[in-house]
Amino acid sequence: MAQSKATAAKRKGAMAKNGGPANDAAPPKDRRRERGEASVQRIIDATIELIAEEGLASVTMQRIAEHVGSSNALVVFHFRSKENLFRAVLQYLSDRYDELWVTLVRAPGLSPEERALGAVDCAQRFARQHPNWVSVFVVFSSDRKSMQIYNEIGLPSDLAYTAEARELLIEISRSGGYSGVDIDTLSESLNYLVHGAWYWDHLNPSSRDTNVLRKTMLLLLHQAFPRHFELMR
Repeated sequence: MAQSKATAAKRKGAMAKNGGPANDAAPPKDRRRERGEASVQRIIDATIELIAEEGLASVTMQRIAEHVGSSNALVVFHFRSKENLFRAVLQYLSDRYDELWVTLVRAPGLSPEERALGAVDCAQRFARQHPNWVSVFVVFSSDRKSMQIYNEIGLPSDLAYTAEARELLIEISRSGGYSGVDIDTLSESLNYLVHGAWYWDHLNPSSRDTNVLRKTMLLLLHQAFPRHFELMR
């Protein structure tokens, strides 16, 4: 009896060592949770489409449910209220922009000028790849009722990006030996260009495929730091 127990224990240890079944095996996936998360994402995607196409005034929980192909009760179950849903939408979009910013601006090993160029690329790439997302940003920041939500979720990130870009410009100016550069005006001007371009793209979608935003931002950077930035032809 003792020998059989010892043998069983030995086999169990060997299986664990060789990657076989053991107590530390990966837990099974929670299918119910996965379905819930997928349902939430479909609702967020549908809300983005409706807001981008029609604005906020006509967007109701019932219309969102119809757009998703689900019941109004399911939308209410996940978000409780339209305001909560709008907050989730804006947070989702803010997170996606932040992910792109981290990839292009904060990647290890980049020089300050490369990071500044990454910031330029981030603004244009986001608008080109996700025009509906940009439209929703514009709608939230332009509508009086939703502006409070934007001020709570979107504005702090926008201010942080501007501040980060300002620090990059300071470093370029210092390391490059430039003098007389108005860093505050330059960083704010670049910020104005991005938001103005996004607003114009929302009003005039045909302008999204041009390089005007990138050309103009590089023009400002070249004027301030001619040895570090070349004009776009």
